Amino acid sequence: MTRQAIVAANWKMNGSLALIDEMVSGLKDVKLNQNVDVVVCPSAPYLAAFALATKNEGLSENFHLGAQNVSEHEKGAYTGEVSTTMLREVSTEYVILGHSERRSLYKETSTLVAHKVKAVLAAGLKPILCIGESESERTTGQTEVVLAAQLQPVIDEIGIEKFNEVVVAYEPVWAIGTGKTASPAMAQETHEFIRQFLANADVEVAKRVPLLYGGSVNAANCEELFAQADIDGGLIGGASLKVDEFKVICSAAKGS
Repeated sequence: MTRQAIVAANWKMNGSLALIDEMVSGLKDVKLNQNVDVVVCPSAPYLAAFALATKNEGLSENFHLGAQNVSEHEKGAYTGEVSTTMLREVSTEYVILGHSERRSLYKETSTLVAHKVKAVLAAGLKPILCIGESESERTTGQTEVVLAAQLQPVIDEIGIEKFNEVVVAYEPVWAIGTGKTASPAMAQETHEFIRQFLANADVEVAKRVPLLYGGSVNAANCEELFAQADIDGGLIGGASLKVDEFKVICSAAKGS
């Protein structure tokens, strides 16, 4: 079964126009393995600039632009929000949804995330659906319960067939920006659970869904993480702001 491998950069509230130029220039000479795509997700004010820079530098079709969030509403009196239509107009193809920071800091529920996934798919964009457990939930053996509770509302909202167009990113909250990383075996075990949970609804769809690992992925640990059977790439935070390190991570991804 062939699955797309994806390395997605989540710049969070970091970056600059200078970093965009540096990143696009640096990515020109990256050697990607077959069936690997790279997605860069800068802050919303930089989306158009990144799209223009990639066009001017002639980056290949394997490089894509992503947003870090979007409104579930198409338009209206929602000050400060960004719609899917706006994202499409600046050549955005992917949208990160349900990141733990959105869930914890901005109180986004799994139901709201499911609505956003539906809106993104309706607009012809690709959601990167983030799920993950806290350290206390991991310690008390609640990981699978938490992940199931985050996935099920999305399945209920869009139907399992639509997961053919969804990317799932597993990010243990305790490993995001902390320097802690799940061991490759631990990460694989959790990714295997996620795929099996999806398979309970549809085996063939589950085989095709790209599953990404996120949580302090860097140039030193990416090779071993990406070698795991159910890990199809990564959602990269801090290391995606360092051009040379991000290039190493991109080159390590292996399309299956």
